[in-house]
Amino acid sequence: MVGEISGLTRVLPKRALPDPEADPHLNEEWLVTNGLGGYASGTVSGAITRRYHGLLIAALPNPLGRMMMLNGLSERLRLPGGRVLYTGAEELAGVPPQSTLAAAEFRLEAGLPVWRYEVDGFVIEKRLLLPYRQNTVHITYLLLAGNGRLRLGLRPAIHFRSHDDMVNAGDDRKYVLTVCEDQFEITCTKDLPTLRLMIHGPSAAFTFDRKETNSVPYATERSRGYEWRGSLWSPGYFRSDLGAGDQITLLASTEIWETVRALSPDEAFRQDMTRRASLLASAPPEAQTGAAAELVLAADQFLITPVGRVEDSARARAAGDEVRTVIAGYHWFTDWGRDTMISLEGLTLTTGRNNQAGWILRTFAYYVRDGLIPNLFPEGQKEGLYHTADATLWYFHALHRYVELTGDRTTLDLILPKLVDIIDRHIRGTRFGIGMDPADALLRQGAEGYQLTWMDAKVGDWVVTPRRGKAVEINALWYNALRLMEHWLRDAKDEAGAVKIGEIATRARESFNRRFWYEEGGYLYDVVDTNVDTNVDTNVDTDVDTEKGGDDSSCRPNQVMAISLDHPVLDESRWQPVMDVVTQRLLTPVGLRSLAPGSPDYKAKYYGDLRSRDAAYHQGTVWAWLIGPYVDAWLKLHPGKENEARQFLTGFIPHFNEQCIGSISEVFDAEAPYTPRGCIAQAWSVAEVLRCWVKTK
Repeated sequence: MVGEISGLTRVLPKRALPDPEADPHLNEEWLVTNGLGGYASGTVSGAITRRYHGLLIAALPNPLGRMMMLNGLSERLRLPGGRVLYTGAEELAGVPPQSTLAAAEFRLEAGLPVWRYEVDGFVIEKRLLLPYRQNTVHITYLLLAGNGRLRLGLRPAIHFRSHDDMVNAGDDRKYVLTVCEDQFEITCTKDLPTLRLMIHGPSAAFTFDRKETNSVPYATERSRGYEWRGSLWSPGYFRSDLGAGDQITLLASTEIWETVRALSPDEAFRQDMTRRASLLASAPPEAQTGAAAELVLAADQFLITPVGRVEDSARARAAGDEVRTVIAGYHWFTDWGRDTMISLEGLTLTTGRNNQAGWILRTFAYYVRDGLIPNLFPEGQKEGLYHTADATLWYFHALHRYVELTGDRTTLDLILPKLVDIIDRHIRGTRFGIGMDPADALLRQGAEGYQLTWMDAKVGDWVVTPRRGKAVEINALWYNALRLMEHWLRDAKDEAGAVKIGEIATRARESFNRRFWYEEGGYLYDVVDTNVDTNVDTNVDTDVDTEKGGDDSSCRPNQVMAISLDHPVLDESRWQPVMDVVTQRLLTPVGLRSLAPGSPDYKAKYYGDLRSRDAAYHQGTVWAWLIGPYVDAWLKLHPGKENEARQFLTGFIPHFNEQCIGSISEVFDAEAPYTPRGCIAQAWSVAEVLRCWVKTK
């Protein structure tokens, strides 16, 4: 039925087991979100391997943030003859692997996970749903076929903690179960939320059987160098005897009981299918089927109402507006300014959600401080951090794309005074050594101990790729912002302001083409004037006179932005040689390498502990989002060849069956087989592939 509503079902292919105990789906994961930043996620096999794997990670008001509330369910099947099998996370039940039943099939229907189990003529399907904008999960089991009655037992396992906490955090917590008729509540301490449980189904009952499982292993955490053993607690188990056609649903929630009971499981499911069908109907025709339709549903996972920042919601409502933001990636990222602005077009404008684009832009406008938008909002905190040199410049790009598509001059006029101040602050100098060099009108940035560009890996005090100086993409974005500002001021009848900005832009372009061309390599320097004075106050305006320094000839993808933006700063005569180098040395089937092979710091794989991973994060590792600027630049050289440009996106299609099924990962190894790494689902990866897919129709 769901496939008929959405026209979209992805069945994960069955794979041969290399040995009897191997699980082909241990590293394949699924993700369901709730529009608030909360989510459920796990492996296709059911094994819990990450600290972030759980059936209900609730998004709660600050300072709580996102909380792990229901870690998993042990599912016990007792067949009519007395045979007992377990499905899913056998580590919760402490049973040997030979007593487990693997799923015969896993599929996504309209973006939601479905497992199918088959044994002795019984066929049972499990579905999982998070009702939109609720911290609630529904796990539904339907017995499709079987001769006789099958007893299903469901044992919830919990460990209340921040989803970012180590798996052994708060292992000594004591839980209390309270029961009132069919309502079950689990509490821990007064500063943590209550988990509410109830079950819908025939002959359902609960058996109190407290159990604690110690030393539960989290394999992925171990491989990443983190604490990897924790404990899980269970109050008992629910059970129900099912005949063919019977259905049972376990509900878990941090919402009040009135909200939990407001919709039956069937009604909640129908409403969610209607919402998902509406998302596809609102997208352009070329994004309503196939791979693009899957990406439309994936894009929805990142657009959220940030419930943690109550003041944002109150202020927006007072202005007759709504507050929206973008989760940069699951599982661990919050909303980042840079990621939001790069993702905005693909997540909203490409999917027909123009209103939400406006809400996001107006939300971030409120947070402009000293000419900067926030780099990120840390988990559980109200105030943003501003250590970024490019997020604010991407804001100009996102706003331009929004206004061009919607014609919303009201929003532009509302924000324009802040844009004027942003440009002025950049000309005079602002935090973190960000400011225009009056000698050449180029933008420089750099402060000791800070990573200010998108290549922002930092371990302790080690900034892996500091790129202090005049970075190539920062100046491409700076020129683009200046030209946009010139146009907007002229439209606002501020001719004097437009002329002033235009003159600065002209100087910046001349300086860029003179300074950034690396003749020996036939491409652009990544950073020029690298000896930036970093002894500056990072919280106040500064007008540091930077001495000229060295130039960094590392071959990186950042130079593509000098061509791809709406106002390209690079002279057109140099587009082809730059793109030739990028294509030959950086292009892969799943994005662009962050550093060309052969460079001294090049790393072919992104793996190991945090220090090892961050050492490789921008030193060769492939980033999916960079395919967007690459396609934009390629089409400028090959106008009208959109069909040919589609070839650069087809490598992502097989990836839909990897890591996070139906979504796109953050990064990939730099060489074949381009193993997906990092966040299992990344906003700008999905956004840029979707945007370019529609663009290359």
